[in-house]
Amino acid sequence: MVTRTRFDDSDCPVARSVDAIGDWWSLLIVRDAFDGSRRFGEFQRSLGVAKNILTARLRALVAGGVLESVPASDGSAYREYVLTPKGKALFPVIVALRQWGEEHFFAAGEPHSQLVDRRQGHDLRALEVRAADGRRLDPDDTVVRYVSETSA
Repeated sequence: MVTRTRFDDSDCPVARSVDAIGDWWSLLIVRDAFDGSRRFGEFQRSLGVAKNILTARLRALVAGGVLESVPASDGSAYREYVLTPKGKALFPVIVALRQWGEEHFFAAGEPHSQLVDRRQGHDLRALEVRAADGRRLDPDDTVVRYVSETSA
């Protein structure tokens, strides 16, 4: 069996984030949690993922503090999964992936699900990366400052 490479001690925030999320199933679980899924069966029906894979991903997301397992809101014996503040902080990531997918993987006019402002029903403005002074930044406007550069 192949051992999974861990990045939880990396000095790169992207690597640690990917390590915490785990894989694409986990991102889709988080997406569904934002869409209102709370129970194992709801995630399973939406994703069509095998139960053993879903169980493992839910456990990992709970262990990582992204989801919390709580008693069912209806008082039944079931458990529900709710986003923690750490999980809710993934919202811009999910929106960015959605907007990137809309731009690059759908033909003009091709139907797809849409994320809209609940209050007004309008599409969301495209996410942008901004400098502290408000300037819009592109990749050429940024540079990574590595740990060895900041600790010297």
